Amino acid sequence: MSSHIPSDRWIVLKFGGTSVSRRHRWDTIGRLAKRRADEQGARVLVVVSALAGVTNALQAIADGADAAAGFAALEEKHRAFCVELELDADQALGERLAALSVLAADPRAAARTLDWQAEVLGQGELLSSTLGSVYLRKQGLDFGWCDARDWLDAIALPNQNEWSTRLSVSCRREAEGDWRARFASQPARMLLTQGFIARHADGGTAILGRGGSDTSAAYFGALLGAQRVEIWTDVPGMFSANPREVPDARLLTRLDYAEAQEIATTGAKVLHPRSIKPCRDGGVPMAILDTEKPELPGTRIDGAALTVPGVKAISRRNGIVLVSMESVGMWQQVGFLADVFERFKRHGLSVDLIGSSETNVTVSLDPSENLVSTDVLAKLSADLAEICRVKVIAPCAAITLVGRGMRSLLHKLSDVWAAFGKERVHLISQSSNDLNLTFVIDEADADGLLPHLHAELIRGGAMPVQDAAVFGPSWREIVQGPAAPAPTPWWHARRERLLRIADGATPAYAYDLSIVRERARALNAVSAIDRRFFALKANPHPDILRTLYAEGFGLECVSLAELDHVLGLFPDIDPQRVLFTPSFAPRSEYEAAFERGVIVTLDNVEALRHWPEVFRGRNLWVRLDLGRGEGHHAKVKTGGTASKFGLPLAALDRFVAAARALDARIVGVHAHLGSGVDLPKHWQQVYAELAGLADGIGTVETIDIGGGLPIPYKPDAVAFDIDAWAQGLAEIKAAYPRYQLAIEPGRYMVAESGVLLLRVTQVVEKDGVRRVGGDAGMNALMRPALYEAYHGIHNLSRLDDAQKAAFDVVGPICESGDVLGHARWLPEATAEGDVLLVADAGAYGFVMANRYNLRELPQQITFDGERDEP
Repeated sequence: MSSHIPSDRWIVLKFGGTSVSRRHRWDTIGRLAKRRADEQGARVLVVVSALAGVTNALQAIADGADAAAGFAALEEKHRAFCVELELDADQALGERLAALSVLAADPRAAARTLDWQAEVLGQGELLSSTLGSVYLRKQGLDFGWCDARDWLDAIALPNQNEWSTRLSVSCRREAEGDWRARFASQPARMLLTQGFIARHADGGTAILGRGGSDTSAAYFGALLGAQRVEIWTDVPGMFSANPREVPDARLLTRLDYAEAQEIATTGAKVLHPRSIKPCRDGGVPMAILDTEKPELPGTRIDGAALTVPGVKAISRRNGIVLVSMESVGMWQQVGFLADVFERFKRHGLSVDLIGSSETNVTVSLDPSENLVSTDVLAKLSADLAEICRVKVIAPCAAITLVGRGMRSLLHKLSDVWAAFGKERVHLISQSSNDLNLTFVIDEADADGLLPHLHAELIRGGAMPVQDAAVFGPSWREIVQGPAAPAPTPWWHARRERLLRIADGATPAYAYDLSIVRERARALNAVSAIDRRFFALKANPHPDILRTLYAEGFGLECVSLAELDHVLGLFPDIDPQRVLFTPSFAPRSEYEAAFERGVIVTLDNVEALRHWPEVFRGRNLWVRLDLGRGEGHHAKVKTGGTASKFGLPLAALDRFVAAARALDARIVGVHAHLGSGVDLPKHWQQVYAELAGLADGIGTVETIDIGGGLPIPYKPDAVAFDIDAWAQGLAEIKAAYPRYQLAIEPGRYMVAESGVLLLRVTQVVEKDGVRRVGGDAGMNALMRPALYEAYHGIHNLSRLDDAQKAAFDVVGPICESGDVLGHARWLPEATAEGDVLLVADAGAYGFVMANRYNLRELPQQITFDGERDEP
């Protein structure tokens, strides 16, 4: 060991099976260890697992497979690896390979005693570490080897059974006496040792259990008081979800011990849960890093207080078993739960989640921890039947949300609750430490659910992915490279014009008609669509309607006033380019719509029955409720029992019969389930369902799949994939070519074309919260208050200022809900008189504006960025 390297400063690096199974990865191990020693001025301890697949092979031998044949296969595997490493196998591994033969002939092998099994299971790490140390020394690195059993001592814990005292042990994690000095006296600058194994009190081998190499590294880190413990693996760290199931899952770059413990316990496989406590108790930081991508930040875990509340991860565990115990006798009965849990203890089963009521207690068992088998469950059920009625529910899946301040986030989880409302939920459990919320559902119902829930958590603001201190790149970005930067918003190039508009008067809405035209042409290019209607309610400004009309769009109205507005602007319009889709409108509006010759949509049987003369002999479209709602917020979901829109499918036969009795002809079917739906397959499914129903009706000519196309309101949102959407429509329409396909988008056409301009009135600090006030708030833009909607907010006057600070942006309305945005990064120098721009306000902005507090409505100004002079 070089004299200038202090002997009391250590960094512990752990490498798993995939990281020690190829030559180039051993080169990486050596390079990383030397770099840590050189750059950190510390000694390095490397802890390794067995080669990939070896522990499983050894487990098979321990379980009763032919030991001689099994050991022979393992010897062949390691000899082959020696060839790859250009090592002489007999010189490098002779002693280790001889130990395999001794174990095969050991008298204990016939009975498979636990101490023999432990010796067998520990051979993988002894082989890999011996091989690795020889190879690294051959590369000229100052590496020594030590036996982990000389330094890690297994300890007995209360209530352990015989199996766990040998094959799933815990170790001492506080250095006693001169332990550190003795360990540091080993001469090499860098040391290589084994994970997974420790010394039993009887002098034999003890096994830490699955994931034991992580835990071994943590024990060494705690005993050495290491600077940190680095877990090197084949993924870049912990993610906000399993990235193989959720490609948009985000790398978690910083967690505290408690959050990491919960994420590891509830499903993340990258780090064993047992490994965190030794480091936590010893105050040793941890890091999870990728052997193949060491340049990535990985996940840092430490005790630093993180003030960011929010869901950090969502995980799924399969194979969960629920045991439901019911008895009217348990109410206020002293000792009932003691009797119940004594029976679980009797069968060696630990309980994970608990839910209770006056007459029922339901608990979950995780098979990965409890070794649940049918035989064990049968015996448990028989014992429990003595004191209660028992029902075993399996297989189930546990979906868990993890993050600090879970109770304070419940109001942001409305869409998550709604998603679970579609499935049968057996158990809901909120942890007492306010770190997790778990839903247990049937395992089959969990398929495909995680990507949807992950997206809802981000969309609803419960998962604060904008916090760069915690959230890193997505798995998709890591694998495919960074996404192309979002295009610069149009209003950057129109800044001077917008400032001049604001000089006239604020608040003011400004619309660039060239953006509207661009969106119209994008949809016109989708060949599968036959009829396009603009949903007038999004924005009925005459200039916008003229622009869309010129691009061939029809217009969809929901009131007689909207209908008259359209016909006043376009007196010569073909009535079949106008779609009337009211909700609970009076009879007179239907009569007026028919008089004008436009297409009329109806969504209930009662109108046919009560107003037969209005509909007799008419052509109709029927709006259907397909039994579910979709969208970015509960208040924009327009399907399902809770929604007032649409004819339920159960009433369709009655509607058809009532229409035929009036000689009314159903020529269109329509469904719109909600807004902001970003899954292209959604519209495929809607079209397919409607086509099947149209076939049964027999007179349908047009299928209207509604609107709801999303736009990327948030900075990290991606634009809607219009090409994938178009391809999906082409595919499904090819299956049902006999129908015309109609759409009726609103938001997609106009939202990005409009901005709201405000003038800063005051900048105030209160109890650490900085607020910027504007001369308009929820009276000018209702969406944030109504839907908790996100809009980008920018200081147009100081657009280039780099020094930013977080502000809440509020309005002058006398309501607590008058907030346009929380924690928005604006120039720190923001001051009275600055012009604020609220982006993507062209849809459902001015149309919802009001004169609450007797404040004036905003003005509206349009211009054409393609054609007008600057």
